[in-house]
Amino acid sequence: MKKFLLISSIILVVAIVFDVLYFELGFFVNFSSNKTPSTFVTTDKKDILLNDGDGYRKFEIKGVDLGSDIPGKFATAYAIDKKTYLRWFKYIQDMGANTIRVYTMLNDDFYNAFYEYNKDNDNPLYLIHGLWISDYTQYSRLDAYADEFRGQFIKDGRKIVDIIHGKRQITLGSDAGTGFYFKDISPWVIGYILGVEWEDVTVAYTDDVQRSHKSYHGKYMETVKGASAFEVMLAEVGDKIIEYETNRYHNQRLVAFSNWPTTDPFDYKKEITDYFKKIAKIDVEHIKTTNSFKSGYFASYHIYPYYPDYLNYDSDYDNYLDENGNKNTYQAYLKKINEHHSIPVVVSEFGVPSSRGMAQSDKNMGRNQGNLNETEQGEAIVDSYNDIKSAGIDNAIIFSWQDEWFKRTWNTMHSVDLLKTPYWSDVQTNEQHFGLLTFDPGNKKSICYVDGDVKDWKDTDRIVEQDGYSLSSKYDEKFVYFYINNKDYDGEKLYIPIDTTQKSGSKYSSKHKTRFNRNADFLIVINGKNSSHIYVQERYNTLRATFGYETNDVNSYLTPPKKDNSEFERINLLLQTASMDSRFIRSGSAEVYETGRLRYGNANPDSKDFDSLADYIINGDDIEIRIPWGLLNFSDPSNMIIHDDYYENYGVEDLKINKMYMGVGNGNEKITMKDMKLKGWKTDVTYHERLKKSYYLVKEMWKGSDK
Repeated sequence: MKKFLLISSIILVVAIVFDVLYFELGFFVNFSSNKTPSTFVTTDKKDILLNDGDGYRKFEIKGVDLGSDIPGKFATAYAIDKKTYLRWFKYIQDMGANTIRVYTMLNDDFYNAFYEYNKDNDNPLYLIHGLWISDYTQYSRLDAYADEFRGQFIKDGRKIVDIIHGKRQITLGSDAGTGFYFKDISPWVIGYILGVEWEDVTVAYTDDVQRSHKSYHGKYMETVKGASAFEVMLAEVGDKIIEYETNRYHNQRLVAFSNWPTTDPFDYKKEITDYFKKIAKIDVEHIKTTNSFKSGYFASYHIYPYYPDYLNYDSDYDNYLDENGNKNTYQAYLKKINEHHSIPVVVSEFGVPSSRGMAQSDKNMGRNQGNLNETEQGEAIVDSYNDIKSAGIDNAIIFSWQDEWFKRTWNTMHSVDLLKTPYWSDVQTNEQHFGLLTFDPGNKKSICYVDGDVKDWKDTDRIVEQDGYSLSSKYDEKFVYFYINNKDYDGEKLYIPIDTTQKSGSKYSSKHKTRFNRNADFLIVINGKNSSHIYVQERYNTLRATFGYETNDVNSYLTPPKKDNSEFERINLLLQTASMDSRFIRSGSAEVYETGRLRYGNANPDSKDFDSLADYIINGDDIEIRIPWGLLNFSDPSNMIIHDDYYENYGVEDLKINKMYMGVGNGNEKITMKDMKLKGWKTDVTYHERLKKSYYLVKEMWKGSDK
């Protein structure tokens, strides 16, 4: 018995050691070092070639970038399940896409679903796998040769190689997905995009402190004369990852290094480099592959039509016209990129968001970073794709597949609790709404649609009645809704005051000559179909308190507005232009746009007149309005947290409330405001999926391109 227990214990220990070494640490012994590696994808000049069993043929990547999050969860929770992935894969392929790109190692549900979807599929989806570098690594003042940077880069690359070949397990505590990766999906993995949108300061710092690193000559990748230290580091990382996959799996696939305009390979005129503070560049033409690398190498870029539009300031391109006679610096830039490279180019991110809020404007073509409805989003994607093709680039990946509630944007992030963003949909934050698939509140349908059909409203929703008007209100994870009824409504101007803070505000709007029975922080003014707005009392104006110097050349804290100031101002949102570069802000020069202007239209997705940005509609005696939480200065509506007084706290601090007051009137009499009780939903988020109008426009585009 003792001998049996001893032998059993030895076998168990050996099994555990083998499991750790082989599946967790990637240890292996190469018994076939002379075996020729296989590959099913390669390149020929500017083309990607794929062998699907009948020989190599030209393959054009029609892809979509896939995130790792759903509402109610941060991306790092990797909460998407296998069933959801399988449903999404079908939607994606039905749209005409042939490729998915992911940014980092995900949970095992993704790989299991991808294997199941493809294993008996004569028309499989292909995958480009990313290799992520964390924000912490880039921002921690490390040069790229530090072990925490380069060393971890290589280690994570080996993990991904093991994962796609189904020979890795990752336990809890990892900074990426976890699980048992035992499904071999390598037959459908086209290649890798290594890295992220590199921070220019990281690149410039590395190039400066590591000047001695002038070349690298590996078995599969090497540099040529003129390579920078950062490019030398990339060549080494790529070579080591190719070497690992070749030696362990005798397999190779495409490799690329991530890039974007901030670190593009071009030299610009001094006035442009000074204006944009462009301090670094990466040129993958300085990295070459050897004859031992049987697969291929491509250039990967994230290129959006609105940022940063260097060529708008270059006289050589300022008057560039596309085939339709439009000034189109986006197309000009794409051509410049493609002409620079001797290898295939993949635009691995492009797109625009269907958000209400906007961060940057496209001066020439109107393909803005936000403030586009779903139809306009789709049209902009189609136009951008046509520009990519016109530039001679055959491979493009749309960002992104799904909306991402957890995301932040530079011009709204100061106003929200960044630890609570997954629990509500902030339509003012453009980064949350790049998807072709959106998530609307409610398990099956939203509690209200602003469409003129008032069947959604109940008597219990009514808040106040005055002078023939009744005002009802309710809310969900996205909007506060208002319903106004007057049996004799004749289109007169209406005022809806709202009090959220209950510690400041004004009982009078001097601009509108309108009085209220209590202090109001906001005032909605409905004035027909073309001139309706929501205003904010001057002291509660976020832009004034946080960006007063940049927008008006004033320090608002030196002369703060009075608590009961009767000035109600338009609500503006900051735009990022060249003059608003965070490194050289010029006082008073920042560009803004009025985000408080209300848009008339039908907001019901089932309507043939659907406008996803519609804020209000008038139908006879009935008026329906929806206002985003962000416009009412909520930093976390899931817990009913709003901004406190800016001038008491010298910035944005939180204040919890349990009610807000509202009223309605035509301004002839003092408007009576009554309270609506507020109760947050905390983390109990409801949502349902919906394919956007942009999805169907992309589907039409790609299906048409197959003819």
